[in-house]
Amino acid sequence: MWQRIKASAKSEKGFTLVELLAVIVILGIVAGIAVPSIGGIINKAENDAKVAEGISIVNAAKLYVTSNNPSAATTTLTKTELDNYLDNVKNDTYTVTVKKDQSSGKYSYELKNHNSVRLVGDKNATATEKELLEY
Repeated sequence: MWQRIKASAKSEKGFTLVELLAVIVILGIVAGIAVPSIGGIINKAENDAKVAEGISIVNAAKLYVTSNNPSAATTTLTKTELDNYLDNVKNDTYTVTVKKDQSSGKYSYELKNHNSVRLVGDKNATATEKELLEY
């Protein structure tokens, strides 16, 4: 019996053409499914990074307001004012408008001219802290 098994094992020398084609077709199907999925994941990660940068800018504006306590009802902050509170910001053309509600004393923050604004609103609009956090 062992001799028959050895004899049949020696007679098989490789894969047939049909077997190789089946493997290639299966690999093609898997690649066709995986590549678009990975592309979507990469785009989502890039967008999340832009929004995270926008949130960091708003948080830097909060630190600025806490440290400097601006007296105006509306203050516009740029890279110049926030540079000490931020590291590694790719888009530095942003502005943050800080508005103080005179009755409650609470501040609201709006980000403008940043890549994250385009993701949460119009191209020309501003993004509030709430909109960025809800993205």
